[in-house]
Amino acid sequence: MTISRRDLIKTTIAAGAVLSIPSEMRAQTSLVDVRTIRMRQSTDLQVFDPIWTTSTPTAHYGAAIYDQLFALDSNFMPQPQMVGNWAISDDKRTYTFQLRDGLQWHDDTPVTASDCVASIRRWAEVSPAGQLIMARTTDISAKDKNTFTIVLKEPLSLLPSLLAEVSPPILYIMREQDASRPASEKVTSHIGSGPFKYNEALAKPGASYVYDKNEKYIPRQEPPDGLAGAKVVKVDRVVWDIISDDQTALAALQTGEVDYLDRAPVDLLPVIGSDPNLVLQVLDKAGANFILRMNFLQKPFDNVKVRRAMLHLVDQEAFLSVMHPDAEHTRVVTSIFGNETPYTNDANTGWYRKGGDPEKAKQLLKEAGYAGEKIVIMSPTDWPPYSNGSQLLVAELHKIGVNAELAVMTWAELATRRANKGPIEDGGWSIFITDFPDYVHGNPLSASDLAANGDQAWYGWPKNDEYEALRAKWPDVETLEERRELARKMQSLWWDFVGDVRLGQFISPAAHRKSLTGLIGMPQIVPMWNVQKTSA
Repeated sequence: MTISRRDLIKTTIAAGAVLSIPSEMRAQTSLVDVRTIRMRQSTDLQVFDPIWTTSTPTAHYGAAIYDQLFALDSNFMPQPQMVGNWAISDDKRTYTFQLRDGLQWHDDTPVTASDCVASIRRWAEVSPAGQLIMARTTDISAKDKNTFTIVLKEPLSLLPSLLAEVSPPILYIMREQDASRPASEKVTSHIGSGPFKYNEALAKPGASYVYDKNEKYIPRQEPPDGLAGAKVVKVDRVVWDIISDDQTALAALQTGEVDYLDRAPVDLLPVIGSDPNLVLQVLDKAGANFILRMNFLQKPFDNVKVRRAMLHLVDQEAFLSVMHPDAEHTRVVTSIFGNETPYTNDANTGWYRKGGDPEKAKQLLKEAGYAGEKIVIMSPTDWPPYSNGSQLLVAELHKIGVNAELAVMTWAELATRRANKGPIEDGGWSIFITDFPDYVHGNPLSASDLAANGDQAWYGWPKNDEYEALRAKWPDVETLEERRELARKMQSLWWDFVGDVRLGQFISPAAHRKSLTGLIGMPQIVPMWNVQKTSA
């Protein structure tokens, strides 16, 4: 990644600010512990169930302690992971999966086919991909301790790809006793079968979380390739340090108190780029899209004209300028399929106007009969892009006469509160801002934010039956051109009922010390395996 030159005065001030921050983690030895990696996480890990929530910290936790049946390689093709052998019947309706040898839980009990069946069923309660699979399935059952089958009503060639997708909730395999819980009830145990064990004894909630190498994990024989292949852990321990303040985090990176930042502060990119001991690395080259989600279940966003008002109100360039002020690595996005996927298109995007159209937004609010209902915007203080975007949004809403207010909280609190479907007086919400990797928008079967099936949809619960009928056709369309045409029809409907509002695309580099190598670049997940550290 090439970092553009910044204003010298701004850079000098920023650098001075970083160097002046007193460190809270000065307990250092003269020797670098190359067997321990410390990774800064900007938001706390409060939910330990990657099916109950789609929160990114929880997805990363899941990737460490759990494993997948299939995983995506660097070309985004599904490869067997926990599966050893698998076969498809002649009529393409029965898939038989056999687990590979050596899989066991962290409590030393063997992983069984029954664990896999229970995990698939639980995941399918909330995953758009899983819901599609279940709608086309007549039976999922264990045949013996290592073998299970999925019997379909009709062929589904995308089945391995759907099982491998990285759009949360990700299909991590849990013990049957955990996966037997409804997806609406949190799993609280930390027993997985993955390459790391969660060290609950050393965890300091709100401050740090510890993962130890699972010495009994048997990696696959293939070389690592994306999220597929061998998950070889090359260190003894990984520690997540929760540091919400960007400048404090950068100071810790500069002194070697942490080895990796999950989010490189945009304003401090020149400081990082000029430090010979630090590296800026883009792990997800397609970046992500900022998205504004509205609660379809409650006023005023149960009215399509109010949702259309939001579409016209938003000035994407203005939001990007406060959420990710790095013009070299941001773009407007008007397609629900992102900017970098094969299905990006311009259908029904006439609403886009540079600078937004607040007068059109006011007109639509008037037509909707907006009567001053309060709008509550959940604003996470520990995630600056979302916090900055929320503050701009509430200011813009006030300008057009909307009764809007911020509900300030941490991201972990937001990740819990957004599950509340009730009115705001009962702890509900109206709007929150999030982001999704651009890549995941290339598959509307697994992208959580591209479902519009009401109560079964992702937070915000958009509903449009005509759109859902089109989305259901996606796995049966055979050619790229046919899918592109289907994508145009889906997008045209989406922007009519306004399933969400896009705020722009951004590419964000990670920052790490030069001594840290082996990071695997993929969307959504930053694997902790394959990474190692030298004393240099």
